[in-house]
Amino acid sequence: MASRLLTRSTAARLLSHLRRRKPDPIHCLLTHGAASASLLGPTCDLPAADSALLRYPARWFSSSPAAATEAPMTADGLTVDSIASKGWTILPEAESDWRSHAAAVAQSIKLIKKRLKWGWILERTKQLAVVLERPDLWDDPVFAGRVSREHGELMGKIKSVNQFEQELIEHIEMLRLAREENDNELESESMSALADMRRSAKEKELNALLSGDNDSCSCFIEVQAGAGGTESMDWAAMIMNMYRSWAQRRGYTVTVVEEMPGEIAGLKRATIKVDGEYAFGYAKAEVGVHRLVRISPFDSGKRRHTSFAAVAVIPILGDASSRYQIKDSDLRIERFRSGGPGGQHANTTESAIRIVHFPTGITATCQNERSQHMNKASAMAVLQSRLDQLEIARQAQMNAEHTQSLNEISWGNQIRSYVLHPYRMVKDLRTNYEVSDPDSVLEGDLDDFILNYLSSSLDEANVSA
Repeated sequence: MASRLLTRSTAARLLSHLRRRKPDPIHCLLTHGAASASLLGPTCDLPAADSALLRYPARWFSSSPAAATEAPMTADGLTVDSIASKGWTILPEAESDWRSHAAAVAQSIKLIKKRLKWGWILERTKQLAVVLERPDLWDDPVFAGRVSREHGELMGKIKSVNQFEQELIEHIEMLRLAREENDNELESESMSALADMRRSAKEKELNALLSGDNDSCSCFIEVQAGAGGTESMDWAAMIMNMYRSWAQRRGYTVTVVEEMPGEIAGLKRATIKVDGEYAFGYAKAEVGVHRLVRISPFDSGKRRHTSFAAVAVIPILGDASSRYQIKDSDLRIERFRSGGPGGQHANTTESAIRIVHFPTGITATCQNERSQHMNKASAMAVLQSRLDQLEIARQAQMNAEHTQSLNEISWGNQIRSYVLHPYRMVKDLRTNYEVSDPDSVLEGDLDDFILNYLSSSLDEANVSA
């Protein structure tokens, strides 16, 4: 019994030490054996039999890119890569099989690295580290800030994956230790920890989908009615309500920037601002034409109608990252009375603002605020984001993907079909993912469609690369 308690105490102190210890450049010089024992210091009094638990390369704790290539291993030489390559059967999560849990986590880590383009990240981090060492770097503060931010973001990704790998190895070692000492309680805790890692690995897989340059930005979502008159305007309003519900479900802040009501019902065009981390990364999956098939509530003959609405998503880059400089001389600012159903003070003053950018012909309108100044500020923010996105699209030849979705809103261009009659189904035509509950989708349950698209598009990009 005393031996078991000693071993558990030893293991607990080891794991506590590994998780508390901060990176130290000196440890980059250490190797296995006696040097590893020095990590804990002479006062830890670890028994010699537990020295195998210390088979974590000291370079693992370094913050340098080179250290990221050193992987931890168990006492019997298992690494995350070797676990992934063993072909262990992956059973349901409810099964208490450590090999199954370990294999599932290892496969997730392998997928995460693939999605993050791990080799490129390591090489890019090395290049940025060299640039950061230049003595004249801060002569250009804007460039220096951009390099520093990119280096910090990449190092954060490397650290996150490294820590997850280390955690997997720790739990496998703890499980082995528990079985050697016949400690059922510790074995149960370690098995539970592996199962928890398996669940959190799925979340990390999803996060790895959002590794684009602007994925972490907030965004504007624009919806425009297509062919179909009042029916399509009503469909555009339904689409906009769907995105507002989706954003609120995810905890994002939603602000209406522009709404142009239809003559009878619905919306001709509308824009909302979605504030929150990775709002653009998720919402970009919705760019394109959305098609609705239903019995029209506006048709006295109760005939089936097909309607279209187009969605565009624009990242909000912010002042520091804006790529397009707007000149006051390139703008024409028009003031007019707000439209809509009216109210005590509505339509009595020219508070609505329309800004036209002469060089590109892009316009931005805002009429939802009571103050002309607030409408102008909102319209300028929309215009800036549209011009930024246009510049990004020009540089990366992404015009068709992000900014041309509003051009042809008709048959043959849709990305998703919503059928309410004669059967009920929502199907994404890009991934073939479908559900038979359109009501839940129209109420904002879009995550499965978004994640399926992001996953398939990233996997296709990796295959083509």
